[in-house]
Amino acid sequence: MKPTRHIETHRSERVGWLRAAVLGANDGIVSVAGLVVGIAASGASASTILATGVAGTVAGAMSMAAGEYVSVQSQADTEQADLALERRELREDPHTELEELAGIYRRRGLTPELAHEVAVQLTAHDALGAHARDELGITEELRARPLQAALASAGAFVVGAILPVLTALLAPYAYVAQITTVSTLLGLCITGAMAAHAGGASRLRGALRVVFWGALAMGAAAAIGNLFDTHLAG
Repeated sequence: MKPTRHIETHRSERVGWLRAAVLGANDGIVSVAGLVVGIAASGASASTILATGVAGTVAGAMSMAAGEYVSVQSQADTEQADLALERRELREDPHTELEELAGIYRRRGLTPELAHEVAVQLTAHDALGAHARDELGITEELRARPLQAALASAGAFVVGAILPVLTALLAPYAYVAQITTVSTLLGLCITGAMAAHAGGASRLRGALRVVFWGALAMGAAAAIGNLFDTHLAG
């Protein structure tokens, strides 16, 4: 009987781009919607509200991309420095490194003899890869990828920001703040549930979590907008 091929797809493989995409989408919705609601509450004109939303989208996407790239690049630099150090130690003192690897496997429950044999076999196959994975915790799936994270974050920010920008463009002027708030909370509910599902968590809990913080942001933006409107009117 021909053996069947077993293929597994783990959610941890998505963690790099998923984190950046979720952060970008939620930030795009909340940040730009907050700007739209705040400016609308201050009594600004429809063109000003729309221009604020578009400018906030462009600036926010660039900021997210730059921040994500710098942050993840710092992690990548640290990983590269650790790998360079490990590569040098393997070249200068391979025996100590072999014993260090065997010690890791002993602490994980293998017998001393088996731990030593596993360390020997893995060292012969890929010494640096074994130390990167089992000593440093660096794996190919979880390696820092700055450009991927930056593009995912910026793209997700723009996608999220489209919702409040379209609301500012299409909603009746008198109800821009109210409609933006409602559409934003619905959008956050959807993105929160999708992100939780992709990560294997409860969709309801994920949705409620982002909706709560989104509602808080909308309330703060509206309060500040009303404050400025009151002062200007006075």
